[in-house]
Amino acid sequence: MTVKNDLMSDIILKRRAFLRMGIAGTSFLAAGGISVFSQASQRDPIFNSPLDLQPLQPADTNGIMLPPGFKSRIVARSSLPATDSSDYVWHPSPDGGACFPAVDGGWIYVSNSEVGDAKGGVGALRFSAAGTVIDSYSICQNTTDNCAGGPTPWGTWLTCEEFEMGQVYECDPSGKNPAVLREAMGSFAHEAVAIDINNDCAYLTEDRPDGGLYRFTATNGLPDLSRGILEIAAVVVRGSEKFVEWKAVDDPHATTRPTRRQVASYQPFAGGEGIAIQDGVVYFTTKHDNRVWRYDTRSNQLNILYEAGAIDNSILTGVDNLAISPAGDVLVAEDRGDMQIVSISPEGKPMPLLQIINHDKSEVTGPALDPSHTRLYFSSQRGQSGLGTDGITYEISRVG
Repeated sequence: MTVKNDLMSDIILKRRAFLRMGIAGTSFLAAGGISVFSQASQRDPIFNSPLDLQPLQPADTNGIMLPPGFKSRIVARSSLPATDSSDYVWHPSPDGGACFPAVDGGWIYVSNSEVGDAKGGVGALRFSAAGTVIDSYSICQNTTDNCAGGPTPWGTWLTCEEFEMGQVYECDPSGKNPAVLREAMGSFAHEAVAIDINNDCAYLTEDRPDGGLYRFTATNGLPDLSRGILEIAAVVVRGSEKFVEWKAVDDPHATTRPTRRQVASYQPFAGGEGIAIQDGVVYFTTKHDNRVWRYDTRSNQLNILYEAGAIDNSILTGVDNLAISPAGDVLVAEDRGDMQIVSISPEGKPMPLLQIINHDKSEVTGPALDPSHTRLYFSSQRGQSGLGTDGITYEISRVG
């Protein structure tokens, strides 16, 4: 287990109280001093209305083009220690990431390391309440091609392995508990995962040209990910609309056939990438057709929020990792493309938030807002050289 049994019981009890009370204003603690649900920040979020942002300015000293009123800083570089207080060398090929609040007012940014041959894993940066990096450490080791993943509402990080028999591991952002294999979530080329706390399930993408969209429903309810039912999406057309029907995957461990091959009627998605959920709506990207999808978990309706080439202002290509702002804008990082993070409004209108220059052999990874929503973290996975050992992790915030 990632946390002790008595603490897990405490989380379950408090989660039930959380559901009775509703989300707003709820706060309680989990393992390692992580604040699982934190009160909304009283400060303005970093991006109040992305579509009102002004055009990007010339690159700053860190090589980042930003709108007026924003600044950047480098918080970690691959192959170098992130802090003087830790011997942990920031990992190569930083990929998917997320932020977690800490009980002292600080926060933790976790970041995958997309390295093969059991040399991957997950690293973490610990920030003080003032925003200073005060510690850096590993929270998962000896895994393979840790690409993306997703945070859980109970304060853990799910890291996903992107190879044919890849697995999901549940990690403690504080590093105080070992990562735990969650094999019930299936063996396939995992990309990312989003937790639907209200329905005791998780949605998962598969990074293959004919990958599936999966749903894992916890047998004993969340946060218990040790047992569950794995399903794959099939799509039916009713009139002019598309709807998802979920089909059981009989052999989640893929002992005889890949999971996506076990259901003949499954819907192939062209390279599943980032995924996130907000207010009952799941957003996910598919890279080979440059689409951002929108799936409503209540109606089961599926549609396309954005498709490169389908609108005049197709500034976003190479769709990859994503995050969702409090206002409901989908922040999509580019794999190549223009090396931008682009905000897509709920109406499907894109606007660039930032751009990394002279990193043409890299990709933008791991976008995540801090708990106060006033800072944005992300990485250039391979830096200017195109080598994973030259990855750079950044922070964006407002001036002043």
